[in-house]
Amino acid sequence: MFDSLIQNLFNGLQWGSFYSLIALGYTLVYGVLTLINFAHGDIFMVGAYIAFFVASFFLGHATGLPGWFVLTLTIPLTMILTAGVGVTLERIAYRPLRRKGADRLYVVITALMCGLILENGNLALLGASRKSFPELVDKTVYTFGMVSMTNLKIAVIISAILVFVLLQFIVTKTKIGMAMRAISYDKFAVPLMGIPIDTVIVFTFILGSSMAGLAGLLYSLSYPILDPYMGALIGWKAFIAAVVGGIGDIRGAFLGGFLLGFVEILVVAFFPSTFRDLIAFSILLLILVYKPTGLFGVAKTTKI
Repeated sequence: MFDSLIQNLFNGLQWGSFYSLIALGYTLVYGVLTLINFAHGDIFMVGAYIAFFVASFFLGHATGLPGWFVLTLTIPLTMILTAGVGVTLERIAYRPLRRKGADRLYVVITALMCGLILENGNLALLGASRKSFPELVDKTVYTFGMVSMTNLKIAVIISAILVFVLLQFIVTKTKIGMAMRAISYDKFAVPLMGIPIDTVIVFTFILGSSMAGLAGLLYSLSYPILDPYMGALIGWKAFIAAVVGGIGDIRGAFLGGFLLGFVEILVVAFFPSTFRDLIAFSILLLILVYKPTGLFGVAKTTKI
């Protein structure tokens, strides 16, 4: 029983890592722009497809390269190209609305539309057939008693933790991070202090989208079947995780993703899998009932 619990907790850490990486992107954009970027889950999907084509290119044009070397090349290229997709969305869709002072409702609708464009654009260009991600890492299983774990699962968990530490450092210890926090506090006063607000916003989208690209790559390595709608449900779940943790707070998004991963895995361990989303979301709803701002969120005051 104890071994089974440890195994499920370890599996929960892996799922939580995916949710956390995506939730961090949600909370970054919301913290700076007060914008819920509902296209972020589909950016995760785009990142998975970019990783697929980058890895396939190296495997097809440079025969003899070991899988780990191809993976080493694929990771930064995937993050850079996915960041470019996020910045393009900001430049084409969000920035014109922001400069016109559009209500946040229209920006949210635009974000939903951008997500649908990414999904259906993928479907139109690449077709409905699923893609099989190439195996770049030789899986090694480590067994401790009745508990087993693979090198890939360990790498996913460590990657999520390292990204969180790096992001926390950027936001709290660097000048650009200070500018991001300043915009979230008072975006009207920031330009008067000489801070280029558009540059900071672009940097925010670069960070968030690159993390979604990394999540898409890691997810594809773990579950190597890609389809155009793979980002829809996991994106919504990551958003819920960010809200439960306290959207706008990096720690909250990180821990909220792991909380959702633990709840889902433990529900499947003790109940039929069809109850997973029902029970998991009911538990998260109860948390929000008693803590509407999330676990780490703080209620904001509005001056009138």
